[in-house]
Amino acid sequence: GLGMGMTAPVSITAFPAEDGSFQQKVKVSLRIPSQFQANPPCPTDESIKIEEREGMTIYSTQFGGYAKEADYVSYAAKLKAALGSDAAYHKDFYLCNGYDPPMKPYGRRNEVWFVKE
Repeated sequence: GLGMGMTAPVSITAFPAEDGSFQQKVKVSLRIPSQFQANPPCPTDESIKIEEREGMTIYSTQFGGYAKEADYVSYAAKLKAALGSDAAYHKDFYLCNGYDPPMKPYGRRNEVWFVKE
């Protein structure tokens, strides 16, 4: 029964297929606002889980515009190429992050994160 408003980033965990495209399984994560962190409200939908994200070190790239799956796949490939074969990061998933509400037409920020192993 509580409204928490828009939080940023909206983070999608993508599990890439062999060709780099997203598999059907993705995980969408939203940040719980600071005032609710100590005692978050209980979800009424059983498919919604509250998880604590551990601290992490990431490799990241940023881009603008309205991000689509193809954009995230493309920037993930560019980040992978820039890192080369020596960087140790989780290759079975990566995070796609959007920071802006849908009605913001300009100056949008999106990121792809690879999590360092």
